[in-house]
Amino acid sequence: MDYIGFHARLHADRLAVTDLTLERKLSYKTLDRLVAGCTAILLEQGVAEGDRVACLAKNRVEFILLHFACVQLGAIFVPLNWRLSAAELKVVIDDCEPKIIYADELSESLDVEAQDIGPLYSKALNIEPVRPKPKSVDLTSLMLYTSGTTGKPKGVMLSERNLTETGLNFSLLGEVDANSHFLCESPMFHIIGMVTSIRPPLLLGAHVSISDRFIPERTFARLANAEMKFTHYFCVPQMALSLRDVDGFDASKLSALKAIFTGGAPHPEAQIRDWLNDGIAIVDGYGMSETGTVFGMPLNRDQIDKKAGRVGIGTPRIEARIVDENNQPVPVGVPGELHLKGDNVTCGYWRREEDFKASFTEDGWFKTGDILTCDEDGYYAVTDRKKDMFISGGENVYPVEVEAQLVKFPGILELAVIGVPDEKWGEVGCLYYVPEDNDISLAEVEDFLTTRLARYKIPKQVRRVDSLPRNGAGKLMRHVLRKRYSE
Repeated sequence: MDYIGFHARLHADRLAVTDLTLERKLSYKTLDRLVAGCTAILLEQGVAEGDRVACLAKNRVEFILLHFACVQLGAIFVPLNWRLSAAELKVVIDDCEPKIIYADELSESLDVEAQDIGPLYSKALNIEPVRPKPKSVDLTSLMLYTSGTTGKPKGVMLSERNLTETGLNFSLLGEVDANSHFLCESPMFHIIGMVTSIRPPLLLGAHVSISDRFIPERTFARLANAEMKFTHYFCVPQMALSLRDVDGFDASKLSALKAIFTGGAPHPEAQIRDWLNDGIAIVDGYGMSETGTVFGMPLNRDQIDKKAGRVGIGTPRIEARIVDENNQPVPVGVPGELHLKGDNVTCGYWRREEDFKASFTEDGWFKTGDILTCDEDGYYAVTDRKKDMFISGGENVYPVEVEAQLVKFPGILELAVIGVPDEKWGEVGCLYYVPEDNDISLAEVEDFLTTRLARYKIPKQVRRVDSLPRNGAGKLMRHVLRKRYSE
């Protein structure tokens, strides 16, 4: 499925990728040449089928070059999460055992031994290109690490078949065509940045611009730039809200956008309607690392207004069902677990075969663990998420992972972490604890966890209690803590 090579032959001079940070513009012909050059570099370094090639860097075009070079060799590209602490990152690297790690200046601050990614572009442009025979589309070509429900990092394996399906699914839902222009600012260690913002435009011969990070004022200026003519922008709701807070915000300057696409966190209906009232389609959707894009709202503002708060419909390429605890379909409007079937579903979890098997029903449906409803018009809504996970600023946080570190904190007899509403981040962690003696402060908790966990995982509130609510079997009842907090 070499669609970069296809577009290089079909319309060689069409603009494919712009690296806004490094000021590079690549036609499809140049992009194809660079991928072939990068393939030659990896071959020189002994990369073979099944090897892992990791990258620790802010967004840049080299992510695309390395990934598609891995596709050519049957290797696995692993973008590393630079938001993790050095200790967390070491666990991921030890797990995937990369043959090579490329990195920018982040390698020093995160204590990772790596090759400098800086010279890669120039070398790929000047080395003799290599174009191997096509590999099977069912080989894993990308691995994205997520925190599992146990708190241990889990490598989600995605094949070219999986990734092309996500490209097709989002293209159908997002009305992507050859004239589309995407702005990719979501970190490229995430499904949104590495897949949803990259695969659809490259699949259809469109244009994607890559930015190193989200800066509200700069992002708004780019989206409002009449020459750039951005049509698609994907972000989490907190980023969309920040755009509206920019000095001089004027929604009329965003008229080139087909829509702003949001996901990864709950999106309040009032915020959705603020955009609609300004004439901008704000499109919610549902997806996950294991499946890519699954559902999406239409780009019609009247329909979005009518169904605000829902995450849309699926494409004909995905089968979806909502079931009860016995895996039996539930009636319209009744909550149940979402199950999926399709070529978009992950081909495995790295070195966790039993976990992968446990993710499917006996009749082959992938169990998302998320609770949804579906109305009479076929529109889905998320009512609950995987077990106790919450989402802070678009990042998944599993309380068990945070608690596993805090059990080492001196002076705590019992503890529990839950997600609670937050105006800025959507949700943040709240630590409930039973002390041995003296109270503990938020500053003490932050200081203890800073070197152990990513900042977004660290609780932003602490509350002392005399005891934690447990059922007859001694199991912690987090829902009781959530109810207490809301009261």
